[in-house]
Amino acid sequence: MNVTRIYTGEDGESHFEDVNIPLFDRGAIGKFSTVEHASGVIFRETDGSYNYTWHPAPQRQYVITIEGEVEIEVGDGTIRQFGAGEVLLAEDTTGRGHISRAVNQQPRKSIFVTLDRCETTGWG
Repeated sequence: MNVTRIYTGEDGESHFEDVNIPLFDRGAIGKFSTVEHASGVIFRETDGSYNYTWHPAPQRQYVITIEGEVEIEVGDGTIRQFGAGEVLLAEDTTGRGHISRAVNQQPRKSIFVTLDRCETTGWG
């Protein structure tokens, strides 16, 4: 399963990284990843005028868009859009962070899954 990670580099700026989370065949019930320990789930809705300037992620968290789109700009100037069904792993908890903007003045619904610690993924 593909996930886009935002992290803070050695330069203190945020960057994107495409990460593939391995899935393991469990037979008739499908394919699963390993367990990641989460501390909470947050449901969020933003309106079409949403434009949140530079900010770091408040904690390591998966952000899953379920309706609408968001545009994310990272510190190296790269901009990407994420729509329904896409997963973002926000790990830029230090430095300047990133910018989040509404796309086409449309509202967005998302789910945040806050993560317990770094050791589970080994990515941060």
